[in-house]
Amino acid sequence: MSSSDAPVRAAGLRTRSGNAMQRTRAAILDGAAACVERDGVRRTTMGELARTGGVAKATLYNHFRTKEAVLAALLEARAEALVLQCRAVAGEDLHVPGLSAGAGTGLAAALAHAAEVLAASRPLRRVAEQEPALLAPLAVPGDGRAWAAVRKGVEAVLVAGGAQADPARVELVLRWLLSGLLWPLPGQAARAQAEALTAGLLAGASSPTPPGRASDVCSGTGLGWPAAT
Repeated sequence: MSSSDAPVRAAGLRTRSGNAMQRTRAAILDGAAACVERDGVRRTTMGELARTGGVAKATLYNHFRTKEAVLAALLEARAEALVLQCRAVAGEDLHVPGLSAGAGTGLAAALAHAAEVLAASRPLRRVAEQEPALLAPLAVPGDGRAWAAVRKGVEAVLVAGGAQADPARVELVLRWLLSGLLWPLPGQAARAQAEALTAGLLAGASSPTPPGRASDVCSGTGLGWPAAT
């Protein structure tokens, strides 16, 4: 278990205190997003995280030991929420303006939605514009626990959209989405590229394995921010 993990309770033992802890954690993460959007990563402090999240500093330290742990938890929570949204979209028979009707429309819409969410994230855009060196490592998928969860999420979206979910396709989608952290796609471009990508994902032939895994160049332990010095 890492410092960013939420407390774990056995099934059937959900308590009011547990609910309160989850609400406090959510408030901290919302405050973290506001802090990064306003001040960036380097200027955000644990004191600012506590104040913006509306909690005492001691309460913040009960949940997270470091600023990096808070920001890593924020990224994990946002990624999990985005996966749930995309799974729902991918499984629908949609009529989306800007997308051609036909096989894979739901999957294309889900991928476009993910790209647009990343492009519209104000905290991410703040870091990309002011502190790109801190954002760059997030665009390199690693092999940590959080990255494993993200890959499973991409796999679930592909399955929901009717595509094969082999490692090569999962890695292709992940790399395409992460490119939007530093090079965000506007809506029309996101939809056009998502449609083209979906056509390839639904093709019968196996996608070529991307040259070199991220672990060959990055041994990150999770989906987290590097320490801001």
